[in-house]
Amino acid sequence: MGANDYDIAVIGAGVAGLNAAIAAARHGARAIVIDRLGAGGQVINVDRIDNFPGPAEGMSGFELGPMLQMQADEAGVEFALDTIEAISGTDAGFRIAGADFQATARAVIIAAGSSKRTLDIPGEAEFEGRGVSHCASCDGPLMRGREACIVGGGDSALDEALALSAHASRVTVIHRGLKLTASAALQARIREAANIDVRLETAVQAIRGEGGVTALAIRDLSSGAETEIPCHGVFIYIGLEPNTAFLGNMVALDDDGRIAVDLDMRTSVPGIFAAGDVRARSVAHLAASAGDGVTAAISAVRYLGPDDIGQPVKRYASAG
Repeated sequence: MGANDYDIAVIGAGVAGLNAAIAAARHGARAIVIDRLGAGGQVINVDRIDNFPGPAEGMSGFELGPMLQMQADEAGVEFALDTIEAISGTDAGFRIAGADFQATARAVIIAAGSSKRTLDIPGEAEFEGRGVSHCASCDGPLMRGREACIVGGGDSALDEALALSAHASRVTVIHRGLKLTASAALQARIREAANIDVRLETAVQAIRGEGGVTALAIRDLSSGAETEIPCHGVFIYIGLEPNTAFLGNMVALDDDGRIAVDLDMRTSVPGIFAAGDVRARSVAHLAASAGDGVTAAISAVRYLGPDDIGQPVKRYASAG
């Protein structure tokens, strides 16, 4: 193999990608993980992780990410920091093209994850970094003694509301739906928090302020009444968009833009696999994403064949 020739290239260094790379390397594959953010992905910013096996009191993403990277290093996984721009088929497998990094691999595991959706309302872009945030565990201390708002009703929104409640004088959770969609355990913790309020059937119309956020314009979806509430920080958790744009039309996607896979994490293109919340029907739990990664790695190893792992590049049919 050449310097940039690999058995398996893993796109994405989150929980799914790192577990895939670890499993692949432990099966003897020369594996590389490519990610623009480094090991851990978005989980690095999570204050407390409860949906991954570990200590009863949970752990932080800052602990989990380095732990997985250490395991990957010990298994012999290589890393590259770059943004993947395209993957194309060759007669030997696949070419992975980044902004600065180029490599070839016989198999590819896409674990590129998702990006946070935006509200697309007045003031959101204007106040990004000046009161609008997507990381309460990062920016929560800036809200000490102030009023903050969380937009969203799922696990991430409630996790971050709890993290904010340790700093803010008041946290208001705003959700469009009739009820929250987070786990029952998280909802119970929210109800127990003395300084967290929940507003259901409510839409955010605009983010307002001068120099920084001072208020939210909201609308009651049942009555149509519009009003403003004081707010000095807006933390937005309204779902995720899969990071699949770089694939173009190379693999089949579902209606939400996520990668269609079978039970073995195989995509519509032989030799390309997908894992984590970038794939269709993912439950978006870290434990499930870790399992996806291991399944994809074992499927990739079986696709290559045990006799070919770690051997010089052979010629395969083009993936198109």
